[in-house]
This record gives sequence, C-alpha cells and structure tokens, in this order.
Amino acid sequence: MGEEASLSAAQQRARKVHKPYAEGELVRVAGGRHQAEAELIQGLLLEEGIPSLLRRSRGFDVPDMLAAGPRDVMVPRGGADAARDVLLQAELVGTADPPPPVAPARLLFWLLAGVAVVALVVWLISALAF
Repeated sequence: MGEEASLSAAQQRARKVHKPYAEGELVRVAGGRHQAEAELIQGLLLEEGIPSLLRRSRGFDVPDMLAAGPRDVMVPRGGADAARDVLLQAELVGTADPPPPVAPARLLFWLLAGVAVVALVVWLISALAF
C-alpha cells in the first residue's frame, strides 16, 4: 500500500498500459463533444490498458473555448482495434467507419466552380435587364 501511495498519477496510469497497445503512430478512434466526454472515453480505454491522448478537433483550437468544443481521442495504431472493440461494447461509436476527409484541392475546385456559376447567372441577369 505504501508503494502505490507514493506513485504519482502519471506513474499509476503508466502501470495500466499494455505494451503492445502503445506501439505505432497515433490514429483517431473516437470523438467527444466536449472535454469531459472525451476524458470519459479516455478513462474507459485506460481501464483496458490502451493509452490515449486528447486533442482539439480541427477548427476548434480557440483558447477562449477552454473545455468546450469537440475533442479527438487518439490511440497508437497497436491499440486501435482493441480501442474500437471497447468503444463498440460501451456503445460509444458506431460500426461504420468515419467518412474520409475531403481533399483540399477538390474542395477548392468545387468552390471555384460554384462561384463561376453564380457569376455567370448574375452576368446573364444583368445583360437581360438592359
């Protein structure tokens, strides 16, 4: 008992981690709507020996938001399958894979195409009005 009392919180968390789950680059396995929900997911994963870390989702990295805003739960690739199983059992994620992100070049193309169509319509309307 004296040994566990002298361990810091970080050391106690590190003792729970299974080595094979801590290998590989980080991948996103879940997301929380706010920091408290993401920490709950992180705690569930740690109880199963899966290390994780939280990061603010893209587009929400605003210091004024503090604990508000969505968070991504990231785990090493070695623990990704086990993490998804844990989260499926807890019914925190669906069975479908998340949609792939839109390529920036494709988004820019469609945005410019939309602007061109609007400009053409405005030009036609102004040409017909006179």
